[in-house]
Amino acid sequence: MIAVTKGLLVILLFVLPCTFTQAQQELKVDLDTRYQIMEGFGASDAWRTQFVGKNWPMHKREKIADLLFSQEYDEKGNPKGIGLSLWRFYIGAGSTEQGDNSDIKNEWRRVGCFLNENGQYDWTKQPGQQWFLQAAKARGVEKFLAFTIAPPVFWSTNQKAYSIKEDPHMNIQEDKMDDYADFLAEVISYFQNQKDIHFDYLSPVNEPQWDWSNGNQEGTPATNEEIFSFTKYLSESLQKRNLHTQIVIGEAGSIAYLTGEQDKPLQGNQVEAFFAEESPLYIGDLPNVKKTISGHSYFTTWPVEKLVTSREALDEKRRSVDKELGYWQSEFCILEKTDEIGSGHERDLGMNTALYVARVIHADIVLAQASSWQWWTALTTFDYKDGLIYLDTGDEHDLYNRTAMKNDGKFHGSRLLWTFGNFSQFIRPGMRRVGTNFTHEVTQENVLVSAYHDESHGKVVVLLINQSSMEKTIVIHDKNIQYDRKYITSELHTLDYEKVEGNKLTIPARSVTTLTGKVKTN
Repeated sequence: MIAVTKGLLVILLFVLPCTFTQAQQELKVDLDTRYQIMEGFGASDAWRTQFVGKNWPMHKREKIADLLFSQEYDEKGNPKGIGLSLWRFYIGAGSTEQGDNSDIKNEWRRVGCFLNENGQYDWTKQPGQQWFLQAAKARGVEKFLAFTIAPPVFWSTNQKAYSIKEDPHMNIQEDKMDDYADFLAEVISYFQNQKDIHFDYLSPVNEPQWDWSNGNQEGTPATNEEIFSFTKYLSESLQKRNLHTQIVIGEAGSIAYLTGEQDKPLQGNQVEAFFAEESPLYIGDLPNVKKTISGHSYFTTWPVEKLVTSREALDEKRRSVDKELGYWQSEFCILEKTDEIGSGHERDLGMNTALYVARVIHADIVLAQASSWQWWTALTTFDYKDGLIYLDTGDEHDLYNRTAMKNDGKFHGSRLLWTFGNFSQFIRPGMRRVGTNFTHEVTQENVLVSAYHDESHGKVVVLLINQSSMEKTIVIHDKNIQYDRKYITSELHTLDYEKVEGNKLTIPARSVTTLTGKVKTN
């Protein structure tokens, strides 16, 4: 037992809490430990850009586009937007032309089709989406991806953009799969040759494991065998047109379907099905097929133990099948119910959802080796955690009136938007993830750190996620890297710039900080 005098006790009460709060951690980046090359951070135009891009006042459209795509900075050094490097453009199936007969009640989820039933193309369709596509190009977005989730309605088995109940097969007439492939290739060709938009990637299936028969939106399931056949047709169609667009396969509704069959024996275990050389469905040697499998992080992010184990399992499966096979996380928003942020219901413009998603992004990149990470929808009209930018009427008594919002409305950035910008604005395509002295362990409290190196220009980016309610002090121990800037997102900051001075960094509580610098040259 140690005797403590009254005076000493008072000193301890004041000193000890300060010592714990200001506990320092060292940061050292290891440029020689090299991981995946990053290929872009993106989001999709579904479904809201179709009205916003067509009808909303131009100054609002331009501001929304700046928030999503701009790589410029204001006079204070703050980014004007999040600088997405990949934009997902949806090729519609024609439910808009069907109107109410489409059975899709929400017209924001109906989409037009460039091809008419008479075989003629109408390139004036999807004007709102085309506006955002051009706005992205004008602001320097590097990569474009076209995706489709259902064939044109006149080629479907039920003449609808949604599928037949409890049928795992693609909703398409038996003799129309090659026509569907030609249609998609023709869309790619038109935009490249007539609009100077080169689609780097084409994603021809989306969440093929789901039912898609509820009529809430366009969509179709597909078996692995159908995806294999469709990919062969697409490869041939792209080749015939001398197009270099790469086909990205997967978009599994959950990454669990990439590693195992789960409850879908005809639609699961997709890593092996498509990229094991001994598989009868092997597509790795087809022209225009990118050697990458894509999946969605839904229903695998809570609890944190599941977040970790499912991504470790994916990385192990990928490596065991083909060490050269890449992985993309190609769609995510909040769907599952969690103890930490609740469910997807009720929008959240603050840091709770933002930090949750930041942890998911970190785990997907560091544990599953994702080289691209894509959010679901850039704009949302719902009271739901599914958007980067939130749209409403501005009328508290009728906030989510989507009829009123077709022509105008209010838009709101979110801390999630700016947190995503901590990644997308600074980790550019071609940068390589490198090592740090921080552990790869992912918990709810620890500081999560990842680092990236632009080898051709000597730039270094470090991403620090402070999940705790205490600020952290980070001491830089990189003698060969000169850091100059940091950008902070928190409840008080929206990707705000601060100059780096000295070798000690204060990382605010519940924040995401991006640190930028350059490798010193002798």
